[in-house]
Amino acid sequence: MFDFLIKLLISIKQIAMHVFDELDHRLIAALREDGRAPISKLGAILGVSRATVQSRLDRLIESGAVLGFTVRFRQDYDAKAIRAIMMIEVVGRSTTAVIRQLRGLPELHSLHTTNGTWDLIAEIRADSLSDFDRVLREVRTIDGILNSETSILLSSV
Repeated sequence: MFDFLIKLLISIKQIAMHVFDELDHRLIAALREDGRAPISKLGAILGVSRATVQSRLDRLIESGAVLGFTVRFRQDYDAKAIRAIMMIEVVGRSTTAVIRQLRGLPELHSLHTTNGTWDLIAEIRADSLSDFDRVLREVRTIDGILNSETSILLSSV
């Protein structure tokens, strides 16, 4: 138990101490473009050695700055999927509780806080119109949601 606490404190200290430099930012940008790029290709893009890229990447992962890698695909890859943007207005100070409930919906692809009329913006993906309709009903019944407006995304241009 004591060892665990020490490792946790060291991890927190590493995250707090990590300061991004230009190379870190360029490496992260390159990984956003192609998260599957080999270390040698990243080195060529950044103009540094493979060893430098590997040590920087290791440090970014260990510090918690890089949480993982993912696959990006074209928005129109699954032509049968229904995609929509939902703007959500929240009552008073219930934003945290609303966010907690929204995160429980598997069809909710991303959720963002914002300023202005709408408090939250959600990207929804559903396999069918009936699933989409169900998700809308579920979101609208969450305590703390005052109003919402949803737009189906028709195509990416």
